[in-house]
Amino acid sequence: PDSFSEHIKLLFDLQVLALQTDMTRVISFKIGRDAQNRVFPESGSNQPFHPASHHGNREDRIMEFNKICKYRVGQVAYLLDKLQHTADGDGSLLDKSMVIWGSPMADPNIHNHSRCPLALFGHANGAVKGGLHRKAEDGTPMANVMLSAMHKLGMDDMKTFGDSTAVFAL
Repeated sequence: PDSFSEHIKLLFDLQVLALQTDMTRVISFKIGRDAQNRVFPESGSNQPFHPASHHGNREDRIMEFNKICKYRVGQVAYLLDKLQHTADGDGSLLDKSMVIWGSPMADPNIHNHSRCPLALFGHANGAVKGGLHRKAEDGTPMANVMLSAMHKLGMDDMKTFGDSTAVFAL
């Protein structure tokens, strides 16, 4: 589809169908390259993504980039709603799933990869409570969260992952 939103919804529909039919239990999905020059007219901005990310700390340019980011992140609401309204046994697919949504950049203006934002959704079949906000200490590898997520999903035999240094409270 020409519309980015329609395209993403179609891809999310396929992912939910794959989970619902138990064709897979793991999906990795990147909604776009960070260096892309795509314009997202539905965001209310006519600026290409990557050039907009180099905002030079100018408030007007930060706000323009924010329009694009809010729009892109806002797409996950469709996936979460679809998972919530898809029955799976005694609950929903969202109850049974763990969705990790994040960014590889904390400050794209300077290509800062430290303290990147992550959000976890779903309850992983009761392993994750939810409704929590955790802020990692400076220098905490993102891999600590991934290691903890694997433990919550039953992979307790994993002692390390990437550059992890410890588990992270989820």
